[in-house]
Parts: sequence; structure tokens; C-alpha cells
Amino acid sequence: MEPIIEARGLTKRYGALTAVDNISFAVQPGEVFGFLGPNGAGKTTTMKMIQCVSPKTGGSLTVFGKDVDSHPREIKDLLGVLPQEANLDPEFTCIENLTTFARYFGIPPAEALSRAEELLTFVQLDEKRDVKIEKLSGGMKRRLLLARALINNPRLLVMDEPTIGLDPQGRHLIWEKLKSLQAAGNTIVLTTHYLEEAERLCNRLVIMDSGRILVEGSPEALVAEHVSNDIVETDHTPDVVSCLDRLGATYEVFGDMVQVYTDKPREVARQLFEECNPGKVFARRGSLEDVFLKLTGRKLRD
Repeated sequence: MEPIIEARGLTKRYGALTAVDNISFAVQPGEVFGFLGPNGAGKTTTMKMIQCVSPKTGGSLTVFGKDVDSHPREIKDLLGVLPQEANLDPEFTCIENLTTFARYFGIPPAEALSRAEELLTFVQLDEKRDVKIEKLSGGMKRRLLLARALINNPRLLVMDEPTIGLDPQGRHLIWEKLKSLQAAGNTIVLTTHYLEEAERLCNRLVIMDSGRILVEGSPEALVAEHVSNDIVETDHTPDVVSCLDRLGATYEVFGDMVQVYTDKPREVARQLFEECNPGKVFARRGSLEDVFLKLTGRKLRD
């Protein structure tokens, strides 16, 4: 089966800065594929090249088997894009935003209106049909952006931080809609800083840093490979470190905390209490956030 997106040695430079550095990946039909990474990792730059709004510097990139440099118009016709910023027209109502946007795809007015009505119902905004954008909450604007991205019945959805700024209820609603779109056969590519979101939605993902891909795989496989299915956390003291060394445990120190990677969390917790004078001990499942922090570090990025 031909990939929806395929990159080989993809590179993007801005003068002396290499924003995307010789990366390769493929997105298969019907999957949700994620790009994760700290600020400046190259995620959004990669998304812009997929959208054909930023030309690549080197390597190859095809979308639907078409080269992004020679077939940008044909590719854009098949894309739905949800940007990070809320760039809706403030002078228009919800329905007007959708029907006006439909003109860019040459959709006849009657069909555009029908699609817009269906999409407002899909994102639970039908009661806001004739309300202007300035009267909408942030969550409502985000849902309207999703509806706008779907107006042309795209084969591929490209989403930059789809739930940014949403409360938990709004985030779960967007997750529900994205899952239903995938079930209907849509392919989705997204970036997100919400690691729980990536774990819930993505079939596969890459973690990027400094323009390069560090790892690729399913969330479950990455957790199993790079941390552990279970983690025991305890206070960082000399006694605890000495005790863990004596027990031959696999652990890492993060400030005032020690994380122990294990497939036997109860046994490790018992040993800590009995032999190491640990203070507090907390056992939990390993997560994609653990993988992310292990690979990219805990230093803040601007």
C-alpha cells in the first residue's frame, strides 16, 4: 500500500539554521501519525512542508504520491488543515466562515451550505450557526476550525496543536471527533505538546529534537523500549541511591526525585521501604511523557 506521505532525507534550512535535518518517515493510509518534540524541534516546519506552504531545501517529500514542489495545488485540494492559531474571519458568523472557505475549493454554494450545516452539527455548534466569531469561546473557535478543515472532504487532515488552550471537556470532545474521523477512513497527521493526547490518538509517532528524528514507533512500543511499563518514584537521598545501587536497580535521578524502571513495581517498592529509608514511594505506569523527557531532557526551551 502506497504511503499517504513519504519523506526521504527531508531538509529545511533558513540561512545558517537547519530547522529540519535529513529526516525520513512514512505515513500510512488511515493512521494517526504524530510529531512530538520540544519548542524548535522542527515539527511545525515539517508540517508546513507537508502543506506545501514552505518549500523544502533538500531531500524528497511526496503527498498522495505527488511531489510537493511540482504538484502543490493538487495536494492542497486533498488536505484539511487545522492551524495552531485561530484565524477565523471575525466579521462572519459560523456558517459564513464555512461557506466562504468552501469557495476556495470551488464547491457550489448549495453544496457548501449543506456541508457547513452538517459540520456544525458534527462539532456541536449548530446552535451557534448565526453567531459571529467574537461571541464564541476559545473551545468553540477550535471546534469551528475543525469543521472548516473538513469542508472539502479531505483525504488527509494536518493539525498543529489541535486542542491547544482547551479545557478537559473540550479536549475530550475533539479527541472523540478525531477518533470518529479515523474510523471513517481519514488519515491524520498532528503535532501536540499534550503527551496524553499523543498516547490516546496516535498509532505511530516520531519524537524530534534539533531538527532530527530521535525515535519512531507506537506509543506503547516506545514506552516499553525506552523506559519501562512500570516506574517507581521516590525521594532522592544518598541512602536511596546507595541502596538502589546495591539492589542493581535501573534508575535515573531528576532533581529531588529518583525514578526506578522495573517490571516488578510492588517488589521494588517493598525493597525500598524495607532497606532504603526512602521517605515517600509512588508506583505508576510508564508513559510517553517519561520517554519524551528521557530523550529530550528536562531543560526549558524557548
